[in-house]
Amino acid sequence: MLIHHLASITLAFLIDRIIGDPPSWPHPVRWMGAFITSLDHHLNKGVRQKAKGVLLLVVIVATVFSVTCLIVWGAYHMHVLAGIAAESVIIATTIAQNDLKKAAMSVYQPLKEGDMTTARKRVSMIVGRDTQTLNESGITRATVETVAENISDGITAPLFWALIGGAPLAMVYRAVNTCDSMVGYNNERYSQFGWASARFDDVVNWIPSRITGVCMIAVYPSPFLTKSQGIHALKAEAAKHPSPNSGWGEAAVALLLGIQLGGANYYQGVKSERAVMGRGQRSLQQAHIPAAITIMERAVSIFLILLWIGGGCYAITRTWF
Repeated sequence: MLIHHLASITLAFLIDRIIGDPPSWPHPVRWMGAFITSLDHHLNKGVRQKAKGVLLLVVIVATVFSVTCLIVWGAYHMHVLAGIAAESVIIATTIAQNDLKKAAMSVYQPLKEGDMTTARKRVSMIVGRDTQTLNESGITRATVETVAENISDGITAPLFWALIGGAPLAMVYRAVNTCDSMVGYNNERYSQFGWASARFDDVVNWIPSRITGVCMIAVYPSPFLTKSQGIHALKAEAAKHPSPNSGWGEAAVALLLGIQLGGANYYQGVKSERAVMGRGQRSLQQAHIPAAITIMERAVSIFLILLWIGGGCYAITRTWF
């Protein structure tokens, strides 16, 4: 069965790389979002908000897991190739390397041409911060941070869980991540109701984010530090991020490119300060956007190879014992 997962993961990687997620096609995340919105509307009121938030997460995860298992089981019941094909398509919907690259390049192109108005408009579509007054450095930082922090939760983490449990666990991961993105906020409305979604998202991202950060350091040659220096600095820099996981991708990119990420952002006019990651040997420039994309592509490729190595070692060990 593990070899089926590996084959499905590889095909999913290729599907996403070539096709991505066409906007006109149906997408499971949209259905998850509608389901979460409905449960949020019905449950997020009255008392016992934390318990109701746990209920939302359990219902979403159980539903997604059950439906995916049913589809995959039916496909494998017809033929093993049908099962692999079904898993490949499903896993491909959980990753977004193609879309992440397109989104970043859609900001880079007008920025390169000096069209700040278009660049600000496009970066506003991928970040939550205020973008109306961002200069070139601010637009670049927002874009690079988006690429860096989404390498794990948008690509490698679902692939990691797909290795362990195929399409069902990849979809469970995406369901947890979607719950976190919709209700996992530390504000008056969601601090209690979204607690379970936010904490469980931290749990499922813990291992993949760290492996991904190390992969990023390993595959990209940097003039600012050696591989050994990068690995040693990565943990300390990542710890500056308020998220226990998102900092690993941002810290890796900052160290490799010799830039600084983090700092002050504005949300609806309110200033938010975040610790700065990186050593700042260079100021932020537009060219750092395609450089971040290159780091992403190389890291994801080596991550896929590691999945094959890990899966192969597990299969051999299991055969021995």
